[in-house]
Amino acid sequence: MSRRRWSWARAVISRLPFARTMRARLTAGLLVLLAVSCAAVGVAAVYELNGFLTGRVDQQLHDVGVRFPASLEHGTVKPSDHDGDEHGDTRRQSAGTFGARLVGRDVTNAAVVPSGQNVTDLNVSLTTSDRQTLARIPTDGRAHTVCLSALGHYRVLAARGLDGDVLVTGLPMEPVRTAVHRLELVAGGVFGLALVVAGVAGALWVRWSLRPLSRVAATATRVSELPLASGEVALPPRAPEQDPRSEVGRLASAFNRMLGHVEDALTKRHASEERLRSFAADASHELRTPVASVRGHAELALLHPDPVPPKVTRALERIAAESARMGEMVDDLLLLARLDAGRPLERLPVDLTHLVLDAVTDARAAGPDHRWTLELPEEPVTVTGDAHRLQQVLANLLANARWHTPVGTKVTVSLETDAETAVLTVHDDGPGVPEDVQPGVFERFTRADRRRTGGAGGGAGLGLSIVAAVVEAHGGTVELESRPGATTFTVRLGAP
Repeated sequence: MSRRRWSWARAVISRLPFARTMRARLTAGLLVLLAVSCAAVGVAAVYELNGFLTGRVDQQLHDVGVRFPASLEHGTVKPSDHDGDEHGDTRRQSAGTFGARLVGRDVTNAAVVPSGQNVTDLNVSLTTSDRQTLARIPTDGRAHTVCLSALGHYRVLAARGLDGDVLVTGLPMEPVRTAVHRLELVAGGVFGLALVVAGVAGALWVRWSLRPLSRVAATATRVSELPLASGEVALPPRAPEQDPRSEVGRLASAFNRMLGHVEDALTKRHASEERLRSFAADASHELRTPVASVRGHAELALLHPDPVPPKVTRALERIAAESARMGEMVDDLLLLARLDAGRPLERLPVDLTHLVLDAVTDARAAGPDHRWTLELPEEPVTVTGDAHRLQQVLANLLANARWHTPVGTKVTVSLETDAETAVLTVHDDGPGVPEDVQPGVFERFTRADRRRTGGAGGGAGLGLSIVAAVVEAHGGTVELESRPGATTFTVRLGAP
């Protein structure tokens, strides 16, 4: 089979509705090859049988000669009971033998040997089309196949008579066609049964042969379902080892080695994460006291009654402000470290509607230059969780909308619920989050472009990471959809 034909066959197999797996495609390919082979064998057998039987008919025509049509020149021919009758004897002719005499291009006589014993008239009526067909038969000594409307398909031989006329002898092709048709039926039935048996046996054989590959695929599927992004990961058992000389065996060995490397990398990453969490928690905890001490001393110095130079007063105010900001950052880092360590949160009923009302009231007081809109359902929305942490989520989302949008931006806070989920959305019509920032907006120390802020402000880039960590700890999700003029944070929490 040429490369072009093979490509065409492969494309046809791949488009079959059931040929989606390798097992189905291999089985379908085997069946297609077997069907092509059976068709080739069947066509060759039919062609050869037709040629052989037609050659036998041609040989009979040459053996019979023109004795029967030669007898037609004496008039109407009838069956003879005399073995020696040279002109009217039909017993030496096989049943169905056709004879015709043509003078010029006109058929003067035409007869056929009957198959029954009681037939007395051998003459046959020919149509105009049949006469024209007989007139076109060349007298080249070769047999030709013609179709006569009165008799069917015949193999005929034309020869010149002694009187200059044309004598045509013919034998019926019906036995040949019947034999060929019978062979077609038998071959079709046998090949069809062979295809069914081969299909079932091939499917079982391919399935048995691909069992090791199925085990590798099952192991790969279990690995793909594992959360590998963070935390300690326990990989599933390795794929069963196979004969290393086979393709599947080499694949299984390479896959197992890859899993080993992945497991080592995940173990080292988890150990590094644990060390980093421990360091962040310890550092944050240790920094809280000195930062609070610095802030306290600065505030105490500002309260001193003695006159203080303006520059010193300004320096002390900045020290107090920055120490307060550093204290908030340390608290945020400590909170993230505790959440990363899996520190359990409170699991109590929380009136989310009340939290939203308080958070919007605080945001309206902190950002009077923004337009704040609130959309709440008629019935209170209650969830199970930590009220203090959920309040922090709302405060961070609203502070993010206030810091990173210009004056006059409309911020809409809506809350809705169904039987299973409470959905909180914070929407603003500000400039939007830059596309290059959106993929990592919930990561730590991620800060949007200053072009969105419209001025100074903003934190250290921990607010949204705390939102994501707290929501995840509550078994919820938080999503961002942003484009210029429409930015929406959506928080989904499970209802109690």
